[in-house]
Amino acid sequence: MKKKVIVLIVILLLCAALLVWCLWANTALTSTVIDVPAGEDLPEEFEGFRIAHISDLHNAVFGDGNEKLLTLLREAEPDIIAVTGDLIDSRHTDVDAAVAFIASATETAPVYYVTGNHESRLDFEDIEPRLTAAGAQVLRNSAVYIERGGGSIQLAGIDDPAFIRTGGEASARASSELEGLLDADAYSVLLAHRPELIETYAAYGADLVLSGHAHGGQVRLPFIGALYAPGQGFLPEYDSGLYTVGETDMIVSRGLGNSLIPLRVNNRPELVIAVLHR
Repeated sequence: MKKKVIVLIVILLLCAALLVWCLWANTALTSTVIDVPAGEDLPEEFEGFRIAHISDLHNAVFGDGNEKLLTLLREAEPDIIAVTGDLIDSRHTDVDAAVAFIASATETAPVYYVTGNHESRLDFEDIEPRLTAAGAQVLRNSAVYIERGGGSIQLAGIDDPAFIRTGGEASARASSELEGLLDADAYSVLLAHRPELIETYAAYGADLVLSGHAHGGQVRLPFIGALYAPGQGFLPEYDSGLYTVGETDMIVSRGLGNSLIPLRVNNRPELVIAVLHR
């Protein structure tokens, strides 16, 4: 009987320790620097170009006014900041907090923003002008050119396929948005929320894709990786880090916040810094 009590106490202590560790890890921001082998298509002027990649914030707040996240951004010294959707959560919506974060982030670098599936569930036509007024350039199936020292690259962005209510599978809807968008004569960076559509992005000639949506699998298992991601199911193929399909590189952020599932396990919130190299 005494041994059973000891075993029970040990199990309870281990469970409590695991819970405390998970709660800490859900607010313990980390930054990940990823070097992108862009090759000779990247203009020489863009060697070392730094993109801070923010995805799936879901209205999470790290410190007063998101100061912890903003500090991490400043320390990264990015040339631009790319936000790849689900900045705002459709279940716990706080547009004011999202707009305030964008306004503060623009003090560090220009901010470019594309929508995620959560924005599609909200009245984004009212939200978009507020994000624009805060300083973000919202890319909705559109592109801009970024110039540096005489060279330029193309930065394009598409809406999450959920914005298109008809038109078949998500890949078909994304195809309709990508038609004629990317410049074959320029190094192109595509902001697109869903990583599972990498084959589609590659088919249209994207050189680098920045995505999120997978939340790093929410639960990351030792020696295995991500457990489950929306659009990919169990043991997803594209959950975190750098992938290459054909001539297209893709970086998937584990994201920063939570939504339906309120707790990450072995999966700290992540700010990604993509550094371009020839």
